[in-house]
Parts: sequence; C-alpha cells; structure tokens
Amino acid sequence: GLCEGNSVERKIYIPLNRTAPCVRLLNATHQVGCQSSISGDTGVIHVVEKEEDLRWVLTDGPHPPYMILLDGSLFSRRVLLQLKGTSRVSGLAVAAAKPSPPQGFSPGLKCPNDGFGVYSKDYGPQYANCNSTVWNPLGSGLSYEDFDFPIFLLEDANETEVIKQCYQDHNVPRDGAGPEYPLCAMQLFSHMHAVTSTVTCMRRSSIQSTFSLNPEVVCDPLLDYNVWSTLQPINSSGKVDPEKEVIIVATRIDSHSFFWNIAPGAESAVSSFVTHLAAAEALHKASDVQLLRRNVMFTFFQGETFDYIGSSRMVYDMEKDKFPLRLNNIHSFIELNQVALRNNSVLWMHTDPVSRKNESIQGQIESLLEILSNSSAGANVALQEVGYSQPLPPSSFQRFLRAQHIPGVVLTDHRAAFHNRYLSGREATEAEAGGAAEAPAPRGLRACGAAVQGEPRSQHSLAEVATVVARALYQLAGGASNTSAIQADPKTVARMLYGFLIKMNNSWFQSIIKPDLKVILGECDVPQHYVAVSSPVNTTYLVQYVLANLTGTVVNLTKEECLNPEKTPNTEKEMYEYAWVQGSLDPNSTSRVPYCVRSTVRLSKALSPAFELRQWGSTEYSTWTESRWKDIRARIFLVASKELEMITLAVGIVILIFSLLATYFINAKADVLFSLPRDPGAVAY
Repeated sequence: GLCEGNSVERKIYIPLNRTAPCVRLLNATHQVGCQSSISGDTGVIHVVEKEEDLRWVLTDGPHPPYMILLDGSLFSRRVLLQLKGTSRVSGLAVAAAKPSPPQGFSPGLKCPNDGFGVYSKDYGPQYANCNSTVWNPLGSGLSYEDFDFPIFLLEDANETEVIKQCYQDHNVPRDGAGPEYPLCAMQLFSHMHAVTSTVTCMRRSSIQSTFSLNPEVVCDPLLDYNVWSTLQPINSSGKVDPEKEVIIVATRIDSHSFFWNIAPGAESAVSSFVTHLAAAEALHKASDVQLLRRNVMFTFFQGETFDYIGSSRMVYDMEKDKFPLRLNNIHSFIELNQVALRNNSVLWMHTDPVSRKNESIQGQIESLLEILSNSSAGANVALQEVGYSQPLPPSSFQRFLRAQHIPGVVLTDHRAAFHNRYLSGREATEAEAGGAAEAPAPRGLRACGAAVQGEPRSQHSLAEVATVVARALYQLAGGASNTSAIQADPKTVARMLYGFLIKMNNSWFQSIIKPDLKVILGECDVPQHYVAVSSPVNTTYLVQYVLANLTGTVVNLTKEECLNPEKTPNTEKEMYEYAWVQGSLDPNSTSRVPYCVRSTVRLSKALSPAFELRQWGSTEYSTWTESRWKDIRARIFLVASKELEMITLAVGIVILIFSLLATYFINAKADVLFSLPRDPGAVAY
C-alpha cells in the first residue's frame, strides 16, 4: 500500500486524444490524402496565425523540420501547396476555424464526380466536364491532392491551447533570434499501407489473399448499404410485375471532408434526406395509399460523394435482375439534392436537356413539372423550372440516365452554381442548413441525459418542401383525393435535424433502434456521415430505423415472433421486414417498453460494381478505396538540442564500453576474485 508507480512515457509525452487525420484514398489512377513515415514524423512546433508567420518556417527558422500549428482560417490550397514543396515541414496540425470563414471553404472539386455522370463525349458533350456550368466554384480540389506529410485536425480547443502554451513557453523567437533548447515538438503517426492506385493495392491484397495463410490487406473498397422502402409492399425475393409502374424518389445520405470521418454534410446530405424522410411519413399517412395504381419507392443512396457508388450499384443490380425492380418498372424519378432553402423560398427543378429531345420523354417531363408546380400551391415554397439550356447538376439520377431514358427532375435550392459555400468542408455543420445545427434540441427531446429546449430554425422550410414532394408523389401515383391533408410535420423534421446534425444519442433515436445497436449512438459525439469501409455505418442504420418508425406499423408480436417472423403465421415475411426495438423509457421505472415494428424498409448493397467485376481500373464505375493503417496518434513533448543528444549518446557509449570491459576482466579473473579461502584446519598427508 505504500508503493506508487508512474509511467516514464507519461512524464515525457502529452497525448492528443481528440484529433482527426487526413488519410490516403485511392482510385483507378491516383492516390490522394496524407501519410507519415512508418515511424511517425516529428518536428519543432511553430504556431502560424497569419501568412507572415510562414516565413519563419520556410526560410528563417534555425530548427527545421517544423511541425506547424495552423490557424483554421489559413487552411487553404495556396498555403498547403507552399508547405508541400519544402523539406522544412514535417507535418501540420490544424486548429478548427471558429467562426467559419465567411468567404466559404470547399476542398472538393469544382466539378464533383466528373466523368461518372451521364454527360460525356457521346451524350451531351457540350455539358461534359462542367463546360456550361461550374457547379462548385469555390472547390479547391484540396481533398484530391497527395501530401507526403501528415495533416491532423485538432478537434478539442483545450488541446490546442495546451500546444500553444507549450509553444509560448519554449519556442517563441526572442529578439529575432532562435529560441533555446529544450524546444516543444510534436509527433504525428499516420503511416498508410496502400500506395499508387486502387489497381496496385487491390492486386497486392488479392495476391496476399491467394498465397498467404495470414494475408495482409493494404486497402479496402468504400462500401455500405443503400436504404429503400416502398409505399405498397413488394416481394423482396421476387420480381415486380413488368406492367407495374414505380416512382422513385431519391437522395444521398453520405458526405465527405478533407479529414477522415469528419463529414457532417448539413446541406449536401442531411437537409435532403431529412426532407425525404418527412415526405415519406406524410405520404404514408394518406388514407388511400394502398389503392394507388403506381407504387412509390423511397431510396437513400450511400457513397454518392465518391463517383455515385450507391446509385451505380442499384442500376447495375436492376440490369442484372438482382433487384426486385427493373429499369423498365420506373415511371419517373424525383431527386432531392441540396434543398435547405436559403435566401428565398424558391426551389429549382432541373431536367436533362438531352433526353427531352425525345417527344415521349418530353411529354412526361412536362406533366411531372406541372404536377410539382401545382403541388406547391398554398405552400411557402415556389417551384421554378431552370430551362432547357441547363444540364443536370451532379446527382444520382444521372446514373439512371446512363442506363435508360427516364423522365425525372432534380430539386435544388440553386439555379446554377451551388449556394453551399462549404461543400465537403468541415464547417458544414455550423454554416449549413439555415442554422439547423446552431439551434438546441426540439422541445422535450433529451440528449446525453439532459433535457433541452428550442427548435431548429430550418424545420419549417424543410417541412414545406417535404409537403410539396409528398403531394406531388401522391398525384403522380394516381391519387385523386384532395391533397391538402398531406402535410409534413415540422416537429418530426426538428427531431431529425437535431439527431443527424448535433446529437445522435437522444431519447427518440434510443427508442427506435434495436437493443444490440445502441452502441452506434456513441456518447455525445457530433454525427458524421462518411461512407467508410465497414458497413453498415451509423447513418445507414439510423436512416433505416427512422424510416421504419415513420412509415411502419407497430404489430402485436412477442419478441420471439418478431425476431423469427418466418416461423409465425400470417406475417408475410417476403413482403415486410420486422424489427424488435428498444422503445421509450417507462415513466415509472428505468426499464424500457420494447415493441415490434413492421415496415417495408430494406437494405441493398452499395459496393461499386467495379469490385464485383474485379475491374479495378474501371472508368465506368467508382473505384475508390481507403488505405489501411496500423496506428493513428499524435503527441507533444520537449526535445533536447542535437549537441545534448550527441553528448548523451557518447556518454552512453562510453559507459557501455566500460561495462563490457569491466565484465570481461571480472569474468576472466573470476577464479581469483571469487575463489573460496582454504580451510586452515585441514591437514594434508
């Protein structure tokens, strides 16, 4: 009880626990992202809060290489390319920018998913490569550069202050002269196993898997699951009748940023799929939906940020008869794409000018546009057509058009270039979705153990859009009743915005998921929507169970019957999915009241067909992979001068040599030094 212990490592190093690295991604031809050396990269810390501070790092500083602590407002293509071209920089730690840069910041491309949409030299060449419209003018392409040094995001302001204090105490230049040792240094570990391209890394992984008992895979395809459901149940193991028409309403549920798993995507993804979910709920509440002559399929695509992974896979499965629907079953297509209304209440309807040259398609598109416009009557949102000269913006619908001419509309809040100034940027949470992320939780919703009040400001505008979409879908499906009763619920929209943008771990999400999935809610982490390589990701699970909660039915089944519906009579297992969910807390105890939900919500694979076909160099399908790594960590410590290190090494070598010599001589004279004295009482005869 009197003994105490302390780690020498903890006395030397201060670990940085809340960081997000830039990792390596690969496609058919390139590698992008960042990595460290295999043993990590180390450098003396220098704080850069204005561009003039870079001079010390790049030319004046006497102690290279430097590890830069960069103010988030300076995180730009111009600055990073300066650092990329010098050996005086060993790594970069970026402090989060608060408030977000007012001019905007997008590390994505100016022409997202270029080459994988419908427009090419063979189809609308005048629209290919964003020739007529640059959709993301603020795109710097930074996420598609390759850096040979590690770059980390510091997520915790307290850790950033610790680093700055260490810098102030030891590294600040005095009177123009370099600081004296010891100096504060940082070490970043983010060595990546994959190199060159997807073709190279997948070939190496394949060879390892074939000939090695313990294969070392170096990269993994980006993959997950699409979420889909239908208004009227269909047999998931069969095929829909060729004569049955289905309207597809779609959106994406993934996002991306420069740093790994930092992808809030408030406008690029969340505003759209929350609106989509609200529209699905509103339409399901209509009394005669089971009598409509056309079915409606609600589809949520994963991996669309990376060259349309989810939509290209669904089209591939439809073409190969691996999906209940075929392309010929599709009556029309409506996509929600960035619908967080900003400066006004106008929603723009984009159509494909090439397919509209077909008279039959043109007539169907005009009917579709008219129904959408009429559905906005009485709502606080107006729908306007963009016009013939404008191509489709980057959208999942383009992958369907590559396979077949389908009448369709993409709804956005922008007529030409994106209004979103933070596409694929970390600032998406704070700056997007009309302030949805800045507001506290909806009234009465509990998050991380605390009840909070208030409502997101954008809930009403998104609910208006959802109402318009639901009413239009009802009419397109053949509904003849008055649509005024079809109304999206702003409170439901508010709950979803809070759960998907601020805190997943809230009372509503806790109540609608399976007991064994409660771990996906985390503690109080900000939700992220990166597609990743392990599936399903948290976003996919939550969209699946929110959709089931909003459109499904509570059925009177026991836990055993709900978990094994194939053994229970009259459950129609081929037509429905069953889920035993946690339920809400019993007000009189700490236990929950679970129940069984029946819905038509299902998952389908969102893995690029390129990996199914082993065509890793494909130009038809997405080929994005993520490198594997062994260790991701960061730490700071004090480093001594080179002279002191050499003196310490020399003294150590001298002591080692002396020890070896002493050991040798002691061993050589051991019989003399350690011999036993003779017994004086012994007499020899």
